Amino acid sequence: MSTRTLPPTLTPDAAAALALRVRSGELRAAARLMRLLDDRVPGAEAALKALHPLTGHARVVGITGNPGSGKSTLTDQLIAHYRRGVTPPETIGVVAVDPSSPYSGGAILGDRIRMMDHAADPGVFIRSLATRGQLGGLSRSTDDVIQVLDAMGKDRILVETVGVGQDEIDIVKTAETAIVVLVPGLGDDVQAIKAGILEIADIFVVNKADRDGALRTVSDLKQMQSLGQKPRTWEPPILSTVATRGEGIAAVAEAIEAHRQHLASDPERLARRQRERAAHRFRTILMDRVAQRLGVLLAEDARLETLCDRLVHRELDPYTAADELLARFAG
Repeated sequence: MSTRTLPPTLTPDAAAALALRVRSGELRAAARLMRLLDDRVPGAEAALKALHPLTGHARVVGITGNPGSGKSTLTDQLIAHYRRGVTPPETIGVVAVDPSSPYSGGAILGDRIRMMDHAADPGVFIRSLATRGQLGGLSRSTDDVIQVLDAMGKDRILVETVGVGQDEIDIVKTAETAIVVLVPGLGDDVQAIKAGILEIADIFVVNKADRDGALRTVSDLKQMQSLGQKPRTWEPPILSTVATRGEGIAAVAEAIEAHRQHLASDPERLARRQRERAAHRFRTILMDRVAQRLGVLLAEDARLETLCDRLVHRELDPYTAADELLARFAG
């Protein structure tokens, strides 16, 4: 198996040049920057910093749901709709978050395995990311890739989560509109309650609606909506699709646009959603910085081994030990 060789660092000049190429819409430059960011190559963030003023224009749509619900097929059909069903056609970026390989740490599913029909379309850019152990249904690099696609000038970005079940809640903090996909026959009523999707969904899609039990799934969702305690300014529509046949896709696209118009109708509501997304990105970066710094400090602190010995011998509890180390680093 061949292994790719990455530069030990990206120089400021190289980062600036790479950012300039991304700004011009060069696909190879964007792919390279995404790879460098995902691999945490030093210096790559400088290119992303240079691109930051160009972001904030793409409409980000998140697609989440249980494994086997047809998220990939729905995503594929939405790409086709935005490329061929609207005038003028929209340019599309896709971030498909896949499970990590236990051997390489990379995405098990490749960029274009599920969406081959669009692989040669210059107006579509599809990028797969591995979760690398990240919870919440997204990869740690999802936001970075979204920013690159946004800076490239993509009109719409579709983010498909990994599909791990009950931890698929981070998408609501990343996307402007969050779609939750369910399918009849998998106990979705119970899964919906456990996952708290009544709180995160802007649109419900009951896919594979040609199966037995589809009407019951729709009915269960409506019943759960009626039991909601919080007042809503937007009632998530419940739509039925058969994505493999393209049925119901136009209605989903119309619901996405309706949700966008709902947000835009109240400037404060839209600003609040944008602040929430910005705050989530900032917190994610901050926690990553803290974790990296703490890891370096722990590796350099010879006293860690002594602390561990004291923990083993029950001379010290782990909570006190953690507080002592944090106090030491803060000083």
